[in-house]
Amino acid sequence: MNKIEEFQEETKENIKRQSQDLKSIEAGKSFILNCDAKYSYNFSWLGRPIIQFPQDIIAMQEIIWKIKPDLIIETGIAHGGSLIFYASMLELLGGNGQVIGIDIDIRKHNRVEIEKHQMFKRITMIEGSSTDKKTAEEVYRLAEEKKVLVCLDSNHTHKHVLRELELYAPLVSVGSYCVVFDTIVEDMPAGSFPERPWDVGNNPKTAVYEFLKSNENFEIEKDIEYKLLITVAPDGYLRRIK
Repeated sequence: MNKIEEFQEETKENIKRQSQDLKSIEAGKSFILNCDAKYSYNFSWLGRPIIQFPQDIIAMQEIIWKIKPDLIIETGIAHGGSLIFYASMLELLGGNGQVIGIDIDIRKHNRVEIEKHQMFKRITMIEGSSTDKKTAEEVYRLAEEKKVLVCLDSNHTHKHVLRELELYAPLVSVGSYCVVFDTIVEDMPAGSFPERPWDVGNNPKTAVYEFLKSNENFEIEKDIEYKLLITVAPDGYLRRIK
């Protein structure tokens, strides 16, 4: 075993230890429960607000570098920081990798900033509901014969996310991922989102569990969660295994 392999093995052991360290796991959950509700708004990627926890950004970087997808599909655009992030990763990989962003309402001021960004050359935005048949048909056309990674981060209700999983998970290439963000809603105190339609019992994590009941092509990759300790996507990193 050479030095690089030794380091990689040591990292695996670190993650394994963390998976059994209940104190660290609870500390991670406590941070999320006690931090400001808009903590994720504090960060940007190449000038655009990304609205993600830094730990999940790093996890996505690792996944993209490992998988080397031809196409990344994201539902939910907001300010476009994630689109810019995914596009910049594909730029580093080289080739012709593209990002598709889907949102029912792409705000004009956000569209302007995204379209003038250097990374827009790798981005296609689709305005429409991610669960609409016409939207899905357009995505399927663009995804044909490509290695695909999917990220779901739009409406966080159980019904909506489950439908997104049914529509877009089949596009995910074997070995790649469907990442479902904000599964953390299920672990928050009930009533934490009074102005939103999602809550405990009605959120992305409940949709993931429902989806996996009838789909054996995906499994939850818990090692990512144990590695991060702080994540908005517990049980949301789904790897396609067949």
